[in-house]
Amino acid sequence: MNVLLWIVVFLGTFMIMEGMAWFTHKYVMHGFLWKLHKDHHRKDHSSWWERNDLFFVFYALVSIGCFLLWRYEDIWIGLPIGLGILAYGITYFTVHDIFIHQRFKIFRNANNKYAKGIRRAHKMHHKHLGKDEGECFGMLFVPFKYFKK
Repeated sequence: MNVLLWIVVFLGTFMIMEGMAWFTHKYVMHGFLWKLHKDHHRKDHSSWWERNDLFFVFYALVSIGCFLLWRYEDIWIGLPIGLGILAYGITYFTVHDIFIHQRFKIFRNANNKYAKGIRRAHKMHHKHLGKDEGECFGMLFVPFKYFKK
């Protein structure tokens, strides 16, 4: 039973992180921390690192904090929550930074319906350069309209 509960917490955390990504993107990145996110929309820098990458660091620290609670405070739920956040971070980095933005030149030839839809949705978001413009959505659950031919 414990293993099943850990799996449910892990999967629940992963799914909640999609909502957190949407919320953070819409209300934090395009809100009061636009200053950190705008270099992701406006490529007016030559650095590989973007101030926007600090959001990854924040979530990594939250995940590490959960691991520490599990390890040193014997709070069992810290492990599946920390792993769920970590798994979502790896998935987000793979889809958003590697697949969509090509920060590493792999997955360039993926051409299925999902790949085309997620690229199209992200392109529509990035066509707006301002803080208050553009549709915000998660990474995995993109509006259906972008998956049309």
